[in-house]
Amino acid sequence: MANKYCPICGEENECMTGRVEHGNCWCDTEGVFPIGIFELVPTESIRKNCICKKCVNKYRDEAVALK
Repeated sequence: MANKYCPICGEENECMTGRVEHGNCWCDTEGVFPIGIFELVPTESIRKNCICKKCVNKYRDEAVALK
């Protein structure tokens, strides 16, 4: 990915995609991202910035709390 910052919170996303020396990215083991989370990503950042694990977990926690 071109940018190392999460498009939702602005913190480092810890993306390891494309960095063979570091192994796989955390998102490779995370499974499927919640579909609705992509609505939080600004249009200019879609497919350019990875969402961080903290934002994915926060989104999931809030979705569970709303049920």
